[in-house]
Amino acid sequence: MPKLNLPTYSLQLRAQGTRAFYEVMFRIDGRQVKRRVGPAWVTPAGKPRRGRPRDGCLDVAGAHDRAREIVAEHAVKAADPQAGPTFRDVAGDYLRWLERVKGAKPSTLADHGYALAEANATTNGHVMRALGDRRAAEVTAREVEDLLDALAGSGASARTINKRRALLGAVFTYGVKRAGLPTNPVRATDKRREPQRAALDTYSVAEVERLASALAEGRHRDRPAASEATRAEDAQDAELVRVAAYMGLRQGELRALRWRDIGEDVITVSRALSAGVESGTKGGRVRHVPLVPQAAEALERLRRRADFTARDELVFCNWRGRALDPSALVARFKRARDAAGLRPLRFHDLRHTYGSLLAAAGLPVTEIQAAMGHADLQTTARYLHARQASEQVDRFARAFAEGGDSRPPPLRRPPG
Repeated sequence: MPKLNLPTYSLQLRAQGTRAFYEVMFRIDGRQVKRRVGPAWVTPAGKPRRGRPRDGCLDVAGAHDRAREIVAEHAVKAADPQAGPTFRDVAGDYLRWLERVKGAKPSTLADHGYALAEANATTNGHVMRALGDRRAAEVTAREVEDLLDALAGSGASARTINKRRALLGAVFTYGVKRAGLPTNPVRATDKRREPQRAALDTYSVAEVERLASALAEGRHRDRPAASEATRAEDAQDAELVRVAAYMGLRQGELRALRWRDIGEDVITVSRALSAGVESGTKGGRVRHVPLVPQAAEALERLRRRADFTARDELVFCNWRGRALDPSALVARFKRARDAAGLRPLRFHDLRHTYGSLLAAAGLPVTEIQAAMGHADLQTTARYLHARQASEQVDRFARAFAEGGDSRPPPLRRPPG
């Protein structure tokens, strides 16, 4: 085989949220190609770290070695026009298309990137190990089924397996439309049956207030708050859970909320924080949520603080005025929940509490849908089941009322 002349390349340090990675850029057959090389062994400021890179990470020298391998792989494929793209190629192109053309949220890109990653310190790379080097046009439904079976054997839930199957299907659909693949093999595979969704469990208004009190009083802490900043955090967390339960905002929407979004009688929800990046809401739509008195009072108490109350500043922020850390927020919520003696519900169940309270009050399902920003009415309908059962109690009770005169009709025996 004649020696290949490899194109020159450029190695760039990129960042996605808090994660840094190397990207290589080069030209093949007149088109520019960009490929992710791997996680970068750098400081938060982007400077090279000292010492041996952690497993899965690359220093500058290692990144150049891997970049040259990537360039060589593409040069070999370009020299063989019959080869066609590998699944790895199509998957990479799909992720870039999802980001640049479809404007996918950072959390979605992070989830998909994790599922399609090579094996490293944080993922076993099931998908790429099975399909990465296969010509995408040659992947069969049997191979996809074997991959899904391997996921099941590793302990993945039916829901996780179905999510991987849906992602594979999206990659191949993209490949059929844009990479000339003949077919989508995922369509011939079977979706796993998932367990029935558990009934919604939510807090009452009294329980929300118990949770807020536990936060405000610092009962979730190992020792009493020693600084003014810590006491301010406790007070803010208490108002945050009230706004979550009484306005139904998602966690990312709460963390992105600014004072300019608070009107006299509505809150405008137009953005959310996703994987550390501010973007649109989950449904991509702006919504205007009626501001109920309980939430208005909570926000008014927050507005009395000394700092961070200007129009463009965050309503819920850390002591520097920056966005709250989601993991730390959830950890404080869980500790306060336990300190208050409440059922072990999730932070997201505060949003379900909002929907359930509206449904119990008899609001039309379309109004609840609009307030919560649900794209699908079926999602909102979950909150109506408990209300319907509650409304039937009196009618059912009358059917079995003691001393009633009504008698059921006699049962007829079937002929013969």
